[in-house]
Order: sequence, then structure tokens, then C-alpha cells
Amino acid sequence: MTAGPSTLRDSRVARESSARLGAAISRLPDADSSEALERSIAAARDALIGLQSAQGFWLFELEADCTIPAEYIMMMHFLDEIDVVLQEKISVYLRRHQAEHGGWPLYVGGDLDLSCTVKVYYALKLAGDDVGAPHMVRARAAILARGGAARANVFTRIALALFGQVPWRAVPYIPVEIMLLPKWFPFHLDKVSYWSRTVMVPLFVLCTKKPLARNPHGIDIRELFTTPPWEEHHYFARRGFTNRFFMALDRMGRAIDPLIPRAMRSRAMRAAHEWVLERLNGEGGLGAIFPAMVNALEVLVLMGVPPHDPRRATAKRAIEKLLVVGPVEAYCQPCVSPVWDSALAALAMQEAGDAQAQAAAGRALDWLVPEQLLDNPQDWRVQKPDVPGGGWAFQFTNSHYPDLDDTAVVAWSMHQAQDPVRYATSITRALDWLVGLQSRNGGFAAFDADNTHYILNEIPFADHGALLDPPTSDVTARVVTLLARVGRPADQPALARAIAYLRAEQESDGAWFGRWGTNFIYGTWSVLIALEQAGIPHDDPAVRRELAGIQAERGRWLGRTQRQLP
Repeated sequence: MTAGPSTLRDSRVARESSARLGAAISRLPDADSSEALERSIAAARDALIGLQSAQGFWLFELEADCTIPAEYIMMMHFLDEIDVVLQEKISVYLRRHQAEHGGWPLYVGGDLDLSCTVKVYYALKLAGDDVGAPHMVRARAAILARGGAARANVFTRIALALFGQVPWRAVPYIPVEIMLLPKWFPFHLDKVSYWSRTVMVPLFVLCTKKPLARNPHGIDIRELFTTPPWEEHHYFARRGFTNRFFMALDRMGRAIDPLIPRAMRSRAMRAAHEWVLERLNGEGGLGAIFPAMVNALEVLVLMGVPPHDPRRATAKRAIEKLLVVGPVEAYCQPCVSPVWDSALAALAMQEAGDAQAQAAAGRALDWLVPEQLLDNPQDWRVQKPDVPGGGWAFQFTNSHYPDLDDTAVVAWSMHQAQDPVRYATSITRALDWLVGLQSRNGGFAAFDADNTHYILNEIPFADHGALLDPPTSDVTARVVTLLARVGRPADQPALARAIAYLRAEQESDGAWFGRWGTNFIYGTWSVLIALEQAGIPHDDPAVRRELAGIQAERGRWLGRTQRQLP
């Protein structure tokens, strides 16, 4: 489906409406009274309803770190399709987000991330920033102080290899013949996360063909290396026996690459192209995530698909729809989040409870009903071929990749709607799908079941730390909340196993780690809500241990605060 109003317009409306909401709340009396609280809730309700689209969904900006805006500029120079006005707006955004340490972090207030900083520096230089400008001097010094661009992660080094800035031996050997490996082989696409799959398959093509970016201005970043790139021999860290074993395989693969039969390479290329083309996903883009979408577009160009071809034009339009463009600045989102936004907003409207809010929630749920992914091809079926479909994706369109977190929240909101019978079929399909994707350890992952081949974290490609999709406490908590609220007798064994998983995952200080939000705070409140919904009493040892941990952390925080006071 199409998104209706453009992301850019909705994003501007979101910012303006949020500002109006903040102004409205700031004018409320500073009084500890139920009346003031009710006015606050009404103001928030009205502002949120004002953000709802005519189709019924909510959509808010999804701002990540500066890696993706930097990659957008690099993509334009790779293809030699440069929008100068847009490039300058993205550059303004990147310059503004430079931190005091001279680089760019992965979150506000975070430490310098070397890979992000290298990409931003290169993007700004591509955009025309003078290397002698103060912000570039500071960034360069920070990069060199941390070992230089050679110490950046694999994804960054692949980007640099495509621009001719490092030799191809600086990146892992990932030939396209990986597409032909049997399922029993230690590495197979089905053994890694969905986002790794969608990013890697186009990379197999790029890293096999080794194209050179058009880079029309011939910009290089040799100044970011402490050792000249072609003289550097330590691009990969040695972390232990398993990692050294995989590195030996990597060297062996490079040695035999010239001996690969031409027919085998051609068959592997066809397999990769067909895999990508099957999942292009219209204007949603491959995997509906920016890195995969860019790789797919570059592969289409490499395949010789002309600019006017609908596949290439649509792939580029999918990327452009991620842009948030203002009068002065612009940035690129990693993806869009209408299903998640709509489900959470519907829950908020249901909590408000009045007729106006309930009507808004109903419009969102009615929009969500046809978005449920039922019996179309989906990659999770490789592990669970007999489970009927019933999930929702995060984005407007991501037909191969529904996720459990969104599905649990959507079904939760549908279950507590004023007319839950209206959504009974959707809820049942969602529950059956979720229970069907429970992992063997009792937990629930984001997109797949039992995606726990941890040995793959030792391969040279996996230094970004996000190759797999194992069960997590936060996603499991969301599913537990739904299963407990609906209370189907058939789901009780799955619920019991999930609660046992959460108990086993509790940290020694009482907290739970959340992978899909800001870690321990996110994970902990998610699990505590789930345990409460499941009827776990407040004096349960797990809850008491968490409360004790909160008190201890509060004490440590107060102690630090008091010591900092003059």
C-alpha cells in the first residue's frame, strides 16, 4: 500500500503539533490537583488526535544517529546523482550534531563512535567542506587518536573499499557463492537476522564485482589513516581460537577465489539477483530499512538496470521517502514506523477513555486490520513452515518481515478496544502466529524463532555486533502481556515458558536488558508490566529484587549528585 500523506509533510506536522502540545501543557496551572491532570490529559489527547492521518494511522519521525545521513551523501556520490541543495541541508544537520569530543556518537551524549565519525567526515568532505575547517580538524584529530579509519567496523571499510579508499583485503571475503551454500553448512542466510540477510545479499554482489564509486570530484580521505591503507596489515582483530579459525577460512577463500568456475559464479549471481528482486518491496524498499535499500539500488545499477526502469526508479523513490527535509536542515530516517506508532497511540487513546479518544483508537485499529500479513511469502517460514501467518510489520510495507513486537502491541490494543469482537479474527491470527514463533528457550525474538547461532558472531563480518536475532526480554515481555491479557487456555504453556525465560534473564542487580529500546530502563519496565499482567504478585522474589536494585541505584545516583553540589 502507499503511505497516503508524505512522510515529509507528516513529519513537519508532528514537530509543529508537538510544539503546540508543549506550549499547551506549559500554560497549565502548576497545581497538584486532579483537575490540572485532567486538563493535561485532554491537551495531550487533542494534540495526538491532531496528528492522526485521515486514513487512521499515526506516523512520527524516526531519528537515528548520523551514520545514515552521512551514507545518503555517500550514496549520491557513489552514483554521481548529487542533489546539491539536499546535500547542503544534510551537511548542516551533520555539522550541528558534532559532539564536544570532536566526533559523532550513536546516541545523544554518547562516546565517539569511530565508524560513524569516519563516515560523517567523508560525507562532509564529499559535500565540499574544507579539511582545514575547525570542525573537520577536530573530527580528524579524534579519528587519528583512536587508531584512524583502519579501525572502523566492517561495514564502514566496505564503503571505503567501494570508494577506493582501502584495499579489498581490508574487508571480509564474502563471495556471492555464499548464496549456494547448503542449509547444513555452518553459515547460511537462514541462520542470521532478517536485517543482516537483506543487507548482506546485495553486499555479496558488490564485494564480488568490486565496483568503484563514480566519486565525480575524486575525493579521498587518506589523511584519516595512521598507516597508508595499502601498507596496513591489521584490519582485523584476533579475538580467540574460533575467530582465528574463521580468519583462516577467510584467507583460504581469497586464495581459491580465482579457481571458482565461471558457471558457478554466474549461477550464484542469478540467485542473488533473484533474491533481491523478489524482496524489492515496492516503495517500501528491500527490507524496508535504509542500508539494505541503498545496497539494493547500487546492485540494480551494477546489473545495468537503466534509471527509467520501474524497478530502479521505485528503489530510489523508496529511499527518498525516508528523508525529512526542512528549510535549512535535512536528515534520512533508517525506516518509518506507522504500525508501531499507531498501535502505541491507540493504546494511549484507550487509556484516555473518552468517546473522542476511543473513536481515534478505532480509526487506527481499522487501518491496521488489512495491514496484517497472513499467507504471503515470508522469510520466517523457513524455520516455522507449518505456522499460519498473522503478524504485522513495523513499516507501511515490509511483506516478507513481520515482527513479533509490533504484532503483540497491535493485538493488545485490539483486545482492549470498545468492540473487541470486531477484531477477533485478527487477534486470533496474531496469537497463533506469536505462539508459533516461540523459541526453544521460551523467549521471543523480533522476527524469527531460534536465531541463536552465536558462533557466527566470530566471523570477520560480524564485528558490528548485530548479526543475529535471539530472544530478548523486552519482546518476550510484550508477548507475555498479550497472552496474559487475552488468557486463552491453549496459550498457558507458552505463557509459563515465557515467564520462566524472563526469570532466567534477570540481571544480578534485578534489572532486565532491553535490546529494542534504551537498554535496562526499557527492558525493566517492559518486564515489570508483563509480570503484573500475568498476575505475578508484587512480593514475588523477581519483583522484590528489581525494586531493591532500583533503590540501590537511586541511592548511588543521589550520592553522586550530592558530591557534585558546591
